[in-house]
Amino acid sequence: MPKTFCFSFAFFCLLWSLCAAQGGGGSTGVAVELWCVAKNNAEDAALQSAIDWACGAGGADCAPIQPGGPCYDASDIVRTASFAFNDYSLKHGMTQDSCNFQNTAALTSLNPSFNGCKFPSSFSKGSINGTTNVGLEPTAADISSSNSARLGRLIGGLIPMSLLFATLLML
Repeated sequence: MPKTFCFSFAFFCLLWSLCAAQGGGGSTGVAVELWCVAKNNAEDAALQSAIDWACGAGGADCAPIQPGGPCYDASDIVRTASFAFNDYSLKHGMTQDSCNFQNTAALTSLNPSFNGCKFPSSFSKGSINGTTNVGLEPTAADISSSNSARLGRLIGGLIPMSLLFATLLML
């Protein structure tokens, strides 16, 4: 085998392993779009209390769930609470802690939007009804910095490193 090919192949493997270890190639993390929604089995009174807090002291933008708003549905308190909970969680970081509301809410990857009511997600940018939607902060939205993603990048980097050493041994 020509030494030029071996050197080129070894250089490629080294470069690939370095990129994979830094997250620039090989294995990368997967970000998940999230929403905070009310639990279907939560008591109506507990949901109403949580809505009142989220739309009041919590600072959620509840204009869309007011009468005449695109997300107003007086017959479905779970949908109403879900919109308030989601807006609050977007503004405070989409985490299990910010999406708890005394255990009446949970994070989901299933889009709760319905009819003309669009629920902003953890990836949302832009505006709804003239207000700016706040997405997750980069450190919270990007799960590629998680331990499992780091392990995947490390393993992804070990394979080309093994190929590199095998190639060098053939020289």
